[in-house]
Amino acid sequence: MKSLFKSLLNGIATGFTAIVNSIPRLTSWALVAAALLAVVAILHPEQLRVVLWKLCLVALAAPVSYWIDRAIFPYGRPHAMDTDDGRRDFAMFRRSIIFLAVVLGLTLGL
Repeated sequence: MKSLFKSLLNGIATGFTAIVNSIPRLTSWALVAAALLAVVAILHPEQLRVVLWKLCLVALAAPVSYWIDRAIFPYGRPHAMDTDDGRRDFAMFRRSIIFLAVVLGLTLGL
């Protein structure tokens, strides 16, 4: 009886792991964002247009910041650099600073 219970638990754990591994990454964040959007829609429906406008600006800023980084530093792509000399870390930091500047500039400026 004990081995039956153990094999049943093992099967459940294996099935749960397979289900969790098949869910796309960041699905939980998307669900949280949708829940918060629903809360804003219920509590302050007049602010829903502003929230969606800011969301569109952030969605526009992400690829723009990537292409700005590629245009300014065509040979400084982080994935193509060695990890030993620290240039890759600097390139990733540079890209994140450019991303931050573009996102803040678009969301605060418009």
